[in-house]
This record gives sequence, C-alpha cells and structure tokens, in this order.
Amino acid sequence: MTLQTLQGLPHLVLGTPGSYVGEYGRLALGLILLLSIACVVLRQAAIPHVRGVVTASARAVVQLALIALALRGVFAAPITVIAVIAVMFTVACWTAGRRLRGQLNAMRAVVASIGAGVSVAVAIIVGMPTLTRDVRTLVAVCGIVIGGAMTVATLTGRRFARGLHDRRDEVEAWLSIGATPRQAARDVARTSVYEALVPALDQTRTVGLVTLPGAFVGALLGGASAESAARFQIVVLVGLLCAQSITATLLAWLIGAPQVLPAAPHD
Repeated sequence: MTLQTLQGLPHLVLGTPGSYVGEYGRLALGLILLLSIACVVLRQAAIPHVRGVVTASARAVVQLALIALALRGVFAAPITVIAVIAVMFTVACWTAGRRLRGQLNAMRAVVASIGAGVSVAVAIIVGMPTLTRDVRTLVAVCGIVIGGAMTVATLTGRRFARGLHDRRDEVEAWLSIGATPRQAARDVARTSVYEALVPALDQTRTVGLVTLPGAFVGALLGGASAESAARFQIVVLVGLLCAQSITATLLAWLIGAPQVLPAAPHD
C-alpha cells in the first residue's frame, strides 16, 4: 500500500473517536484476560511470581506508552536519539548489574561487557551499513541488541554464581593444589557462557519454523515486503549472536577470578 493510498484513507489510518474507544477497550480487555490467566495458573501452582507478573505487565504498558510518545520527538529531532540510546544502555546495565550485585565489581563488569558487545554489533549493522543508515533503524537495532546483551549478561552472571556454589568442592580442590582463582573457576565460567547463549542459539536455529520474531512481524505490519522483513530479521538475529557472544565471554572473564566463592543467587 502506497503513502498516497494511505493518505486517501484517513478514517482507516487515523481512526475515528468511536473506533479509538472500541480499539483500546478491546486492548484493555484482552490484556486483563491474558494477565488474569497467567496469575491464576501461577497461584494455583504456588509459584511466587504473581506479583512480579502483574508489576512487569503494568510497567511494560506505561513504559511503552511513554517511549511511543518520546520517539515522536526523536524522529522529529534526530540528535535526541543519543539520549534515548543512553537511557536504554543505562537501564540495561543497572538491571543486569542489580541481578549480580552479590559478585565483586559486578556493575563495572556488566557495563564493560554490554558496552563492548553492543558497540561492535551496532557499529557493523548501522555503521557499515548492513541495514539502512537512519534514525529509525538505529533506535530499533539498539533497542533489540541492548536488550539481548542485558539478558545474556544476567544469565551468564547468575549461572556463574550458581556454578561456583554447586561446584564449590571442585573449585576449592583446584585452589588447594595451587591453581589461581581464574584457573580454578575456568570450567564454571565456560559452562555459564555456553548455557547463557542457548536461548539465542535456539531462537536463531528455529526462526521461521517455530517462531516469527518480533522484528520480522513488526516490519511486515509496518508495510515492508516479506523479503525486506526477512533481511532485517536475519541481520538482527546474527547481530544479537555477535553482541551476546562478546558480552557473555567478556563478563565471564571479568568476574571469572573470584577471591571469595559467592552464595547461591536469589531473585
């Protein structure tokens, strides 16, 4: 559908006051129903995450509404994209760092590892450019890559801490025969990186067969051709693997020489 066609259909594109009420009413009802089912299932199974599901959903609604409004200004004044990316990066580092707060210098390690992974991937995707070099692409790619790096940093750090706890005797045995802390924890660090990358690897292996990722669907809904949407998605998926591999490996190295064995991590 062309821009001229869309301009000729203002009621379909912009909607009428009545259509807005119906649209948002159905949206609210659907969200409430989905959230209620999730909470009932968790409560019946005695899983202590009911409050977390409700809080996370409420935050998602508020945050996405705010970012939608903010992006209007970003697209109108491209220089402000720097502030948006800085906020994304700061929140990602704070979120992952908070999860690993029991480990020495975890926050600095998280900032360095996420920064390295994101910088390399985004520089290649947008800087070369592998995709179109514009503000919209930069914001979309940064949001996806930063989010993926945050997730893998959290998984790597938590699995490393769990591995040190579960394999404490093995690590202490290595230390007792003269191994350095890094040598003693090396296999635990490698395992934590391997396990942290499994979700990203599974997503990439099964794309198009099991799932249609958000970037692909979003591009289609935005009017892109199936070929363009697939091109965007594959670049994003491989970019995520690049960023997450760097982030997980660097983080494991930075925290991989513990002077004190940590307790088991808690949510």
